[in-house]
Amino acid sequence: MITDVEGIILNVTPFGETSKIINVYTKQYGVIGIMCKGAMGIKSKLRSVTQKLTYGIFNIYYKKDKLSTLVSVDIINPLKKIKEDILLISYASYLCDLVGQVLKQTSDKIIYDDFINVLLKIEEGLNPIVMTNILEVKLLDCLGVGLNLTSCIMCDNKKEIVTLSSEKGGLICKNCYTQERVVPISIVKTLNMYYLVDIKSVSKLAIKEDVINEINKFLTSYYDDYTGLYLKSKDFLKTIQQL
Repeated sequence: MITDVEGIILNVTPFGETSKIINVYTKQYGVIGIMCKGAMGIKSKLRSVTQKLTYGIFNIYYKKDKLSTLVSVDIINPLKKIKEDILLISYASYLCDLVGQVLKQTSDKIIYDDFINVLLKIEEGLNPIVMTNILEVKLLDCLGVGLNLTSCIMCDNKKEIVTLSSEKGGLICKNCYTQERVVPISIVKTLNMYYLVDIKSVSKLAIKEDVINEINKFLTSYYDDYTGLYLKSKDFLKTIQQL
């Protein structure tokens, strides 16, 4: 029986001379593998809808814990702006890879909505750095290294916070401060907003560029130091950001 599942393609693997296997992050079942027979053929109707970042309703012969088979795809949003911009597609590809890694450690369904909504906000034209950082902050809990943004990482003091340290892993109070670089308290407040915000409700961003860059720098260092993840797409994104 054919089943309809909402989802987005995280990655694609060629299979044989003309077919593909796509890994689709679905709202209903999590990540599932789907065989796309003949999808690499020039005349195949499946060719254009079995690319990375295809977001739609996948009509499949579903097989639990096995490869399902693709029948057709009804596109929900083509994500056209993202796919036509090398910078935006770099962010989106990184997020696909990041979410794929996180899903190896958790099956939390809230990730799906957050992930899709971040991509849709980037498609709408919101700052891709901010939207990416928002999802990165929310995913830290799933990776077991969530940020404590309420008290000193060293002594749990909630008062006299003076800076935020990626090396130490969180906030540093006046009593525990040594030689860490001091960052404005606005950085901490904005990071906390990232963690709490309902992504779907975001319609505009009024964040200063220096705050955006400082948070992005902090999260990049924090992920490198505490998550154990290495993603080639992140390295490529860093290169693109420096151009």
